[in-house]
Amino acid sequence: MHVITRFDKGGSAENTFLTVRDLDKDRYDVVLVTGASQPDNSPVHSGDPEMAAIEANIATLVAKGVRLVRLPKLVRELSPVSDLSAFVSLLLIIRREGPRIVHTHTSKAGILGRWAAWLCRVPIIVHTPHGHVFWGYFRPWQARLFIMLERWTARITTRIVALTPQERADHLRFRIAPEEKFTVIHSGVDLVPFFAPHLDGAKVRTGLGISPDTTVIATAGRLTAVKGQATLIRAVADILRQRKKIVLLILGEGELRSDLEALSTDLGVAEAVRFLGWRPDVAAIMASCDIFCLPSLNEGMGKVLVEAMALGKPIIASAVGGIPDLVVPGETGILVQPADGNALAKAILTLCADPEMMRKMGAQGKRKALGYSVEIMLNKIDHLYTELHG
Repeated sequence: MHVITRFDKGGSAENTFLTVRDLDKDRYDVVLVTGASQPDNSPVHSGDPEMAAIEANIATLVAKGVRLVRLPKLVRELSPVSDLSAFVSLLLIIRREGPRIVHTHTSKAGILGRWAAWLCRVPIIVHTPHGHVFWGYFRPWQARLFIMLERWTARITTRIVALTPQERADHLRFRIAPEEKFTVIHSGVDLVPFFAPHLDGAKVRTGLGISPDTTVIATAGRLTAVKGQATLIRAVADILRQRKKIVLLILGEGELRSDLEALSTDLGVAEAVRFLGWRPDVAAIMASCDIFCLPSLNEGMGKVLVEAMALGKPIIASAVGGIPDLVVPGETGILVQPADGNALAKAILTLCADPEMMRKMGAQGKRKALGYSVEIMLNKIDHLYTELHG
């Protein structure tokens, strides 16, 4: 049984989707318990392309024989009433299904799901944090609460799966659990759409009305504070003040969209910052860029970086979380300190001035991306389950 709070198109949900989809159904009977697909249980809007993609994922899982249990009270936000209701429901579901393994994903589902599994005497309890919430997500007191809860809950956890060595190091630094409880298994990425030969970045640029001599920067992710898009917008404004031709493409939706649009207007760069929303053709959009940026304040692994590297794009990203395990400075990209708009602008200008460096970084990244396939992730997860099951 896999348990996750939000089953959307984010990195943790995609990791979970690929895992439950591709586990060998001759060996595993798989149940997926998931909360709402939209934040705060917001209503589904007809024609929403992200919701259409989520429902397509769910249909795929059902066709693959995965049993799906929706649990609307399992929400990401702290909510004592909803959390208690979700916990009781998880107890009833686990007792009914009787799984040998419960594998939880992300903090809220991880805490509620693991304690429910322990009370139901599930023999193997596995947890994948998909990064951590020790900073960047919540207020200080909430972060301290989560750290305390993670320490307690780790005691009843058979194994914790970190996506990168750095994520494991962060958990060890916060004394979440002893080193022997951790296993590193990268998040698998479906690379097929990003190696597709038909991707035509020039055509996308033409469709967006971008001239061939303009440098295109792209970023992708939910529009939320921890993803740092505001810092990137300020960096682009700084570059434009130096009379450089540059356009920023922002892929994704989220609660900060209106604030980020207002920031672009206030800085006088609204025409150069394109908010494209969530797009099903993300690979084609990313293929149109010259440089891919991920200015996150906290990041588990940064699956989107693997996708950009598979497209041969040089990377500029924050030196946080698991990103340094992906982006090698001087080889596949440039790392900067989080929330440092000046450093971000300088890194962009450095790459713009050296096309050969960009080409070499893109080629190196393309080779490195091959090591993050779904097949490699599934083999490691299967090996872990077999080892723990004995």
